[in-house]
Amino acid sequence: MVKYYRSKAASEESKTVSADLAAASIQTPANQQAADVAKHPERLSSKELFFQNIDYALDLYLIYVLAYRFSWGSWNTSWAHAPLMVSMRHTHPLFPWLELESRKGLVTACLSRFLLVPAFYFTAKYGDQGRMIFLVSFLGLTNGYLTVCVLTIVPRGYKGPEANALDNLPVLCLLGGIFSGVVLDWLWLIGRKKAF
Repeated sequence: MVKYYRSKAASEESKTVSADLAAASIQTPANQQAADVAKHPERLSSKELFFQNIDYALDLYLIYVLAYRFSWGSWNTSWAHAPLMVSMRHTHPLFPWLELESRKGLVTACLSRFLLVPAFYFTAKYGDQGRMIFLVSFLGLTNGYLTVCVLTIVPRGYKGPEANALDNLPVLCLLGGIFSGVVLDWLWLIGRKKAF
């Protein structure tokens, strides 16, 4: 399998795998490499890849800002909800027809999850634990589902070197969303404690 993917990367003009190709005993003549470079243009820069996929980057950022904003008991929920939220996060569409592939559909789904903010507020204030468990479960399921949909769609349509470079963009946005969500949750908890 390693040889297959290294050969695939080499056939897609990857410049970063020459040492890997040598380790796998895959030889490419220097004149063939020069002809391939002349025949195919260089890969897109990271900046160009980012701007072509900014909607996916925003999707992942918003998914994790919202998920971590409500993760650890900031809405008078019990601490038992945290393990439930974590266990529901990693869901994958079992059937291909369930996978959301539309760029507009993904943006709409990610933005519509912000309707959960007033739902959490009113459930924490007036609702019971059953409704809160439902909301936490729904948040966790949609979090995992949308994450898997975005991460599987982002590298499609790109050659190996571009897809490899593009793999770092979702991770960066995901980590930024986690950081922002945790900071917002922390600021919310500090503000509530000062109010009392």
